[in-house]
Amino acid sequence: MTLPNGLAREGALAAKCCGVSLLGFCVDLALLHAMLWMGLQPAWGRVVSLLCAMHVTFVVNGLHVFRQLDRRRFVGQWVRYMLSNGLGNVCNYWIFVTLVSTHWSVIASPLFAVGAGSIFAWVINFCATRFFVFPRRRRLRASLSPGNDPSPTLPGSSRP
Repeated sequence: MTLPNGLAREGALAAKCCGVSLLGFCVDLALLHAMLWMGLQPAWGRVVSLLCAMHVTFVVNGLHVFRQLDRRRFVGQWVRYMLSNGLGNVCNYWIFVTLVSTHWSVIASPLFAVGAGSIFAWVINFCATRFFVFPRRRRLRASLSPGNDPSPTLPGSSRP
């Protein structure tokens, strides 16, 4: 069984974005560890590490995953990315602070809390990045041009 072309492309895009998220996770974790080593409280260290990780993932997603980072639209793209991914990262941060504040042995570990928050935030951030920051506008415009039927087709069906 093969997947429809569009679904396969979206899956590949999600996989690439997941890889970038793992890079961001590593940046986040490494900087959090450095901030804790320097004596910052976990909550403040996480603010620094999360903001840096967001900037790294913005650049890598824009250049390599979605291939739509543009000098003319850079500021607008950056603002949309920071705002939309901010929702996922607020949830990420909230989960982190909540788990650390429980003071339960494993769950309160900053490393465990980062992982738990990051998994939840990934879904929100992928959807926001894919549909709000770097939408595939070129294909949408082409499909809406005169003479093209913008209605979706079911897999396996053909248009007359």
